[in-house]
Amino acid sequence: MSLATRNGTPSVDAPVNPPTVVRQRRVRPGLLGLAVLLIALGGLGAAFAVTSVRATGSYLAVARPVEVGREISAADLVTVQVAGGQGLRPVPAARLDEVVGKRAAVALLPGTLLTLGQVTDDPLLGPGQQQIALGLKTAQVPARELHPGDKVLLVSTPDTNADKDTAAAGTRFAATVIDMVSPATDDKVLYLALLIRDVPAVVALAAQERLAVVLTEAA
Repeated sequence: MSLATRNGTPSVDAPVNPPTVVRQRRVRPGLLGLAVLLIALGGLGAAFAVTSVRATGSYLAVARPVEVGREISAADLVTVQVAGGQGLRPVPAARLDEVVGKRAAVALLPGTLLTLGQVTDDPLLGPGQQQIALGLKTAQVPARELHPGDKVLLVSTPDTNADKDTAAAGTRFAATVIDMVSPATDDKVLYLALLIRDVPAVVALAAQERLAVVLTEAA
């Protein structure tokens, strides 16, 4: 290549720059495989999210409080939409007719999903029994939670206001747990099936706070 000068001097040969060679980057097979894996996982995650959103069903929920043993009506329930629901076994709304007319095996609380384990066709009270409810402190309950079917003894405690000669203690009443509810306070509400003949005495002792509960047999 010749280069001409301004003052008319002869041209001078200038060196020619070699052409620039662009080096191609080699793609490592491991990185390529990782990229493909990440794309695949992203697609699976999106598909799972779409499936979870689409898996929405109509289920039965409790609309108002239902006491243990009371017959369930359609007005006690409401239909709700639940998305996903993995691990849950609520009663589908289409099975409303199967639930109405059954009895609550446990206390049903508003805003909770209904399950088949909470309703029953079996009578909660045996022949010659009545249901009573006892309000107890946590320290008076023999276990953290008592369950339907547990056998308990209600034992009378001494009357501290009576004379020693007339203060009787140790009278026992056999009962069966129907349910136990734990309100927001420290109290417990224990629902029991009790022989009709024992009901007046137990109610009177409960009013005097002279009852102790003893667990004799777990269900």
